[in-house]
Amino acid sequence: MTSGLCVLLWGRWRHLPSLLIGSKTGKNQENTSLYSFVKILQKKNDIDSTIKDIQAALYELCWNVVQGNFKLDLAASVLSDMMDLRDDMASILADVFCILDIETSSLEEKIKRDHYTQLVGACLFFVPDAILKERLDPETLESLGLIKQAHQFNQKIVKIKTKLFYKQQKFNLLREENEGYAKLITELGQDLSGSITGHVVLESIKSLIGCFNLDPNRVLDIILEVYECRSDQDQFFLPLIKSYMCEPLTLCHILGFKFKFNQEPSEETPTSLYHIAAALLHHNLIELEDLYVHLMPLDASIVEEHKREITEAKQIARKLTMVVVPSEKTEDKEREKEKEEEKNDKPPDNQKLGLLEALLRIGDWHHAQSIMDQMPAFYATSHKAIALALCQLLHLTVEPLYRRAGVPKGAKGCVLRPLRNKRAPRPAETFEDLRRDAFSMLCYLGPHLSHDPILFAKIVRLGKGFMKEYQSEGRNDSVRDNMDTLLSCFLSIADQVLLPSLSLMECNACMSEELWGLFKLFPYQHRYRLYGQWKNETYTSHPLLVKVKAQTVDRAKYIMKRLTKENVKPSGRQIGKLSHSNPTILFDYILSQIQWYDNLIGPVVDSLKYLTSLNYDVMAYCIIEALANPEKEKMKHDDTTISSWLQSLASLCGAVFRKYPIELAGLLQYVTNTLKAGKSFDLLILKEVVQKMAGIEITDEMTSEQMEAMTGGEQLKAEGGYFGQIRNTKKSSQRLKDALLDHELALPLCLLMAQQRNGVVFQEGGEKHLKLVGKLYDQCHDTLVQFGGFLASNLSTEDYIKRVPSIDILCNQFHTPHDAAFFLSRPMYGHQILSKYDELKKAEKGSRQQQKVHKYVAACELVMSPVHEAVVSLHPPRVWEDLRPQFYATFWSLTMYDLAVPHHAYDREVKKLQAQVKAIEENPDVPLNKKKKEKERCSALQDKLQEEEKKQLEHVQRVLHRLKLEKDNWLLAKSTKNETITKFLQLCLFPRCIFSAIDAVYCARFVELVHQQKTSNFCTLLCYDRVFSDIIYTVASCTENESRRYGRFLCCMLETVTRWHSDRAVYEKECGNYPGFLTIFRATGFDGGNKADQLDYENFRHVVHKWHYKLTKASVHCLETGEYTHIRNILIVLTKILPCYPKVLNLGQALECRVHKICLEEKEKRPDLYALAMGYSGQLKGRKAHMVPENEFHHKEQTIVRSATPASQQNGPGNTTKPATNASKTEEGGMEDADRSKEKSQGTAKPMNKANSTAAKVTTSNGNGATNSTKAIKERDEKEKSGKEKKEKKDKTAGSTPETKGDGRRDKQRDDRGAGGKEERAPREGKEKTPKADRDKQKAEEKSGKEDNKTKAGNGEPSEPSRERETGAKEPKSKEKGGDRSAVSGSLKSPVPRSESAESERDHKRRKIDTHSSPSHSSSVKDIINEPKDSASKHHISYISVARSKSRERELDKKECEIPRGRSKEKKTEDKDRKDRKRDHLTADREMSLESKRRKDENGTNSTTKHSQSVSPLSDSPVSTDKEKTKRPKSSSKEKGESAKLERNSSGGKKESRHDKEKSDKKDKRDSSGGKEEKKQYP
Repeated sequence: MTSGLCVLLWGRWRHLPSLLIGSKTGKNQENTSLYSFVKILQKKNDIDSTIKDIQAALYELCWNVVQGNFKLDLAASVLSDMMDLRDDMASILADVFCILDIETSSLEEKIKRDHYTQLVGACLFFVPDAILKERLDPETLESLGLIKQAHQFNQKIVKIKTKLFYKQQKFNLLREENEGYAKLITELGQDLSGSITGHVVLESIKSLIGCFNLDPNRVLDIILEVYECRSDQDQFFLPLIKSYMCEPLTLCHILGFKFKFNQEPSEETPTSLYHIAAALLHHNLIELEDLYVHLMPLDASIVEEHKREITEAKQIARKLTMVVVPSEKTEDKEREKEKEEEKNDKPPDNQKLGLLEALLRIGDWHHAQSIMDQMPAFYATSHKAIALALCQLLHLTVEPLYRRAGVPKGAKGCVLRPLRNKRAPRPAETFEDLRRDAFSMLCYLGPHLSHDPILFAKIVRLGKGFMKEYQSEGRNDSVRDNMDTLLSCFLSIADQVLLPSLSLMECNACMSEELWGLFKLFPYQHRYRLYGQWKNETYTSHPLLVKVKAQTVDRAKYIMKRLTKENVKPSGRQIGKLSHSNPTILFDYILSQIQWYDNLIGPVVDSLKYLTSLNYDVMAYCIIEALANPEKEKMKHDDTTISSWLQSLASLCGAVFRKYPIELAGLLQYVTNTLKAGKSFDLLILKEVVQKMAGIEITDEMTSEQMEAMTGGEQLKAEGGYFGQIRNTKKSSQRLKDALLDHELALPLCLLMAQQRNGVVFQEGGEKHLKLVGKLYDQCHDTLVQFGGFLASNLSTEDYIKRVPSIDILCNQFHTPHDAAFFLSRPMYGHQILSKYDELKKAEKGSRQQQKVHKYVAACELVMSPVHEAVVSLHPPRVWEDLRPQFYATFWSLTMYDLAVPHHAYDREVKKLQAQVKAIEENPDVPLNKKKKEKERCSALQDKLQEEEKKQLEHVQRVLHRLKLEKDNWLLAKSTKNETITKFLQLCLFPRCIFSAIDAVYCARFVELVHQQKTSNFCTLLCYDRVFSDIIYTVASCTENESRRYGRFLCCMLETVTRWHSDRAVYEKECGNYPGFLTIFRATGFDGGNKADQLDYENFRHVVHKWHYKLTKASVHCLETGEYTHIRNILIVLTKILPCYPKVLNLGQALECRVHKICLEEKEKRPDLYALAMGYSGQLKGRKAHMVPENEFHHKEQTIVRSATPASQQNGPGNTTKPATNASKTEEGGMEDADRSKEKSQGTAKPMNKANSTAAKVTTSNGNGATNSTKAIKERDEKEKSGKEKKEKKDKTAGSTPETKGDGRRDKQRDDRGAGGKEERAPREGKEKTPKADRDKQKAEEKSGKEDNKTKAGNGEPSEPSRERETGAKEPKSKEKGGDRSAVSGSLKSPVPRSESAESERDHKRRKIDTHSSPSHSSSVKDIINEPKDSASKHHISYISVARSKSRERELDKKECEIPRGRSKEKKTEDKDRKDRKRDHLTADREMSLESKRRKDENGTNSTTKHSQSVSPLSDSPVSTDKEKTKRPKSSSKEKGESAKLERNSSGGKKESRHDKEKSDKKDKRDSSGGKEEKKQYP
């Protein structure tokens, strides 16, 4: 028909253009438009055209007419012709007019509205009025004249609609017959099992309606009622309703009426009604939007109810966390009321939820999802029935996939029958199918999967099956992308469903273990992310979870309040039950308690044995989260110590990770990340973990027995090397090793710790307290040592070698410090040497012991040769001019295990085990089987220790043989021995001695070993001297732990020195003919064959005394600085070396006074220093009984024939006094001056730099000394003589004692320095005041000394103090000249070439010295050892007296002859002074008491004099108690000289008279002291 219409239109319109052109040629536009209209109709000329197409064409035509484009009459003619084409063409045209009516009524152009009205009026003759009245607006009808008034017409419409649609017709009530409805119910209720179908019954229903005039809607309602009663007959009623129903809206209204009827408070909506509504929705017989509006309650009410539930849950949680004090009964009643309220608050009937449940039951997931989208999250599934219905639907959805990939071996399970509904979600056959419906269902289910533990297990097992497929290899990229998507889906399900559901399950340990089976397949990063979401976000998403969290915290508080060591087991069970469901909340609270109360660590760790594997993993995460808490400060408020909460968590980590199988990867990675970030606080955790899990303990407070045990094998270390015997560490250490290797963290942790040591100081420690920086440095270093030791003892050879790079790569590429690099590489060298040695042994079986040693040496050469080449790049080339790379690598690659076998430690541990066996046998309470096990264990350990001892003994023998072969190529000494020793100390000894306690022992033993091996070019004496002489800088630059190690190193060095010092036989045996004790400093080529070049025993004792003095001086200096680090470190060092130092009584007294002053000063200010000082002071007093006077420590001869040996050879030029006094003078003049020159440069120089500069100076002196001639000696001697003569004049106005001379030199130096020196002067002189105790003793002793002085006045002794003063006056003056310091040391620095005549002359004079045992040699050795550090030292150094020229000897003999004249004069003066002093004795006593009070106020009660600290060790010490008593008055007189000097500097009026008096007093005291000394015999 449409095709005919187009043809007709074309036939009619094809003449229009010509007609229009003929009539009006100017209207081309109109013709074109009509032509276009025709074209449009031609396009519609097909069978598929619809009414809409015709409407569009008509609309276009009419719109052009309205616009004025077409003539009205032509358009009306065309429309009139079109009426014949279709029966409903008038209705179609009326619809077009209706649309145009609406559009034109809103237009502003009135002409267009008029065109429209005219067009409709022209069409009235072929469009019925009735149709137009239905479609057009009343106002338009009125303008067309179809109705009279629009208002009346509207009223009439309202009345008609009311009558038709809203007025109740009475025919249903009057004309219907009950018989018809009864037959209808009978028809619907018949047995449907036969061949009865819906179509047959429908025909019967139609007959009944027609016969009995039944209302069709009422009939539909009855059909629904019967369907409701027979809801299982879906297959019958649904087709019937579909066939019967006229409109879906009518059916929806009827259902809505039914739901509305059941909304009354007393009514309850039946489930059958929900079922038929769901069925009708499922088969699309009704629309959900139409039915949803009839259901109650409203969505707004549901949202309000959900918010109210959350608020109530939070209030309940707040109540549980509040601190209230009601009785327990009241609490229980409140909880019961809350439960009842929760039940009562549930709405009685929620039709939307009922319909949702019915939809889920029949499998209509699409409509169910739409309903749940209208509600808050998890609101619908919070109702158990809905959750169970959704779970059942999920069961059916995942069943096929579960049967294929999820059922564990041996499990059968119940088979589920699938839904008969074909429109239900399709079951999943593959993991990809889960994305279709199953994952979305699980997300809607959320935490309420807890209602169905079986489904929970199925989902978890499906996840495990997927992870197995995911982890398998060999997939292409597209499949891999799909698997990655599925992995993210499973992770989301675990986050949103599995973990929240576990929180709502009560004490289901099986589900926790099942879930761990899935989670352990995830990387720990994924797991920890899930735990973080679970802990911090999940518990706020639902009211039930809010309540559960509060209840868990409340229960945790209850348990923790009652947890003790006694009830660990029951409390642990309660913790276990609580942790199965909510471990994050529980552990968070437990950790918070442990951070406050560290005594809970033990009980908590023991109570965690009932946890599941998942709970242990969560525990690890919670610990890491607590450690990384940014809100907590890791330092205490004083910023000097690490916070206690961090220490508690670290201890917990060590205990928990050792006892339980918890994965360590996360914790280790956390520590690594903090190190990468430049933070070292958390190294405390790693330290605790390694200590507990591996049994490796790092402490510097080891006993000597423990240190000895640490030099043995691994078994001996485990048995006797640690404070706590940590047993059963094999499994835990294996777990730690596996975690490090699996995640490749072993080497990165080592490197980061090695680098972080400097980072602590230079990056991390910028704003931190120095004390804290030191602790962090120690912690970092100790952890590195501990961790490296763990790797060395637990990693296999292959693993270790594979992971640790070569030494040059470690140092140059990774910038690892050399000590740490060798520490990491050392085990690798040992492994490689032993492996190569075993290979060589296997090549030739049955070889002899000697051949085995040679094979070991060959293995060492093969392994260490690349190392020797690698270490060359570590230092500048000039280093290797003295030290061979072989020596350097040997030093750094060996350990104490290689040098000595601790036989005593092995024997001690074996005896302990034997004692244990004996104790077990004697104990009757031990069961027999336990006795047997313990005896077997102890016997096995004994065998292991004995075997280990034997193995170590063989190893040490091989190593010593190797060293014996290598020693001659160790030191080249191209420069000087001093330079060689400097490099050895700088590059080897000092860096390693502070690395660890065992390394400190190793360094001392290595020096002794090098000496015992008679290593060429190694000066043992100089090495010891350099170690003991300058410890101030080293001590000041150490941390606390490094101070302990340095002190241990010094103690071991002192032990060796003390052993040699104590016995002449031992000294002669171990040092007598050794090149290390040569007293000639030469570069190379001297083998020490001449006995005269060796240091004899007595002079060695003098040198040892000098070392003790140096240690005392350095210690006092550190104690007097007031600096925290100096005082702490020196106290630690002194405590460590206490077994060997101090041995001399006056040195010990000096230290005791200074330490006592520290105790008084620091008691309130710095308690930690006070504790250290008090501890050392007590130990020092305990050692006082072992101290000896100075004359017993080293031999000091008193009577000697002066003419036997020229004084120039003994004590320097111009000194003719007795040797003992001269030794004191020389020590003062040479050593004190050299020390002061060093003190002057202490502010800027460092120990190593100072050693370098000293070495450089010695190199110059040695280089030039070999070519000097006798002429040069004479010239220098004459210069010294003239300098000393000038000094005699100057000394007349100065103090006559050596102490005051030293002060004069110091004053001059201070004046040269300026004002700063003046400020120094007062405290330095103040230090020289004699202690009060000494002055009190000297008052009482003066009387007893008077008679002795009278009897000794005729012996010529009183003249000696005068000579001392004269000599002392020359020394400072000569030092001010060019050759001052060389003059002090006298002939010791003479650069005479070793010609035959000089050699014989030197031997002659040495014989003279040896004959009289002159202690002047002590002075010479002391001076010469200290002199290389002096800035003026430019000459050849020697420990022995070199021969002088004859002219020099004659001058000295002449001076010696002039001495008797001076003695007689001095004797008279001395007698006069003695009488005056006796007369004024009582007055002097009173003055001394007042003076002591004043000094006590100024300097403290226990301050010591500088004389007692530094000068007295070098002067003639008393040889008995009587001599000490006479010494103290001498010190007192010197004290007065010092105080006189102070007053002279301040006031200058009274200085001379007081000075003269003090001068005479000092002479007398020296006389009395010297007289007594003559009578005392040396041992």
